[in-house]
Amino acid sequence: MRPVPALALLVLVPVSAQAAPKPDPIAEIAGEISAKNIEATVRKLVSFRTRHTLSETTSDERGIGAARRWIKGELDRYSREAGGRLEVTLDEFITPAGRRVPRPTPIVNVVATLPGTQKEARDRLYVVSGHYDSRASDPEDANSDAPGANDDASGTAAVLELARVMSKRSFDATLVFLAVAGEEQALLGSTHWASAAAEKKLAIAGMITNDIIGNTRDRDGHVDRTHVRLFAEGIAAGDNSPATQALLRTGGENDGPTRQLARAIKELGEKYVAGLTVNVVYRRDRYLRSGDHAPFLDRGYPAVRLTEPVEDYRHQHEDVRNEHGVVYGDTVDLVDFAYVAQVARVDAAALAGLALAPAVPTQVELETARLENHSTLRWQANREPDVAGYRIVWRETTAPFWQQHADVGKVTHFTVKGVSKDNVVFGVQAVDAGGHVSPAAYPRPARAP
Repeated sequence: MRPVPALALLVLVPVSAQAAPKPDPIAEIAGEISAKNIEATVRKLVSFRTRHTLSETTSDERGIGAARRWIKGELDRYSREAGGRLEVTLDEFITPAGRRVPRPTPIVNVVATLPGTQKEARDRLYVVSGHYDSRASDPEDANSDAPGANDDASGTAAVLELARVMSKRSFDATLVFLAVAGEEQALLGSTHWASAAAEKKLAIAGMITNDIIGNTRDRDGHVDRTHVRLFAEGIAAGDNSPATQALLRTGGENDGPTRQLARAIKELGEKYVAGLTVNVVYRRDRYLRSGDHAPFLDRGYPAVRLTEPVEDYRHQHEDVRNEHGVVYGDTVDLVDFAYVAQVARVDAAALAGLALAPAVPTQVELETARLENHSTLRWQANREPDVAGYRIVWRETTAPFWQQHADVGKVTHFTVKGVSKDNVVFGVQAVDAGGHVSPAAYPRPARAP
């Protein structure tokens, strides 16, 4: 009998015998985000009529107290449905009288924590937030209706939906879902939580705030559902630390932890969310505005803000009214729920990818011992047991995102031949056995091993 060619043998293998592709958990998570659930949450928050920080707290139908009790109830329900894996708490404090707060006022953040399951990674935290308070034209007006549908029921709804979906799954690192109050009174809730985190020396590896993510139509009628802005600060004003000075001396001003976080979010978001481009903006925030990521930045944590691409300021911080045929106010009919879901999917992909991946490599150095046209990098091995290797990435000094990479295996020292350190920016990433990749670490120059 004549032998059967190998190619023919491959053709004869039954389809049922072929290994099915392994499900991608990040794709599954992003796919479970529901615009319908987000709409229901936004409408419920709007139904409280005002969620002003100074509004009443005893009513079950109106005011910020009713809103926070409902938010906590939803998170408690998600935890029960996930077998109790979501830890739901209230972060309460009294803020003294001051700017926009005429009297001492209780501020309550609603916090849901999903503990990480890997011993070496569970102390690494990723935080996502939206603020559930709202305001009218007068920042101290606690009585007028202030529906706050877009600012920021949209962001709060995204956070709740993320908690619902992600609490059913396990991640190496810990995820924290924050619904904060007092944002409109000068970031009171987020400042308190970030301050406490810094005092406890919590290892927050990344923070994302979702604030004003529901409008897709600008004042002139232009509609944009295909972009979201990601604000990412570079070097903080007044930061004269040795690490920052080393960045500046070697042209790494765009390679601090927050910009590296933004690159990872953009890459993961665009990989898993079809039809949505993440536009990274090299600024802390928009002019004349600020968000709940700012207190985290001020305490040295990597933090970014997601915001819609076009804003109509007639529907932000305005009393609900009609003046000469022009409608003002932040009402629910102006929210594009499908778009909010798309932004939430970017959050989901980013948080899942980061929390499944190893930590950013540490003690990364670029050897500068001699003049040569090769580039040698070294780093400390990661602690996680599932690290499969490392990836060296590089780009031209004028390029915003990584252009080239080399997977170098499970080593802590590698020379990139024929690529001069004088001409490019390098980074080192850790990769686990599942292919999850950490953000990059920028190397500091070092003369000797």
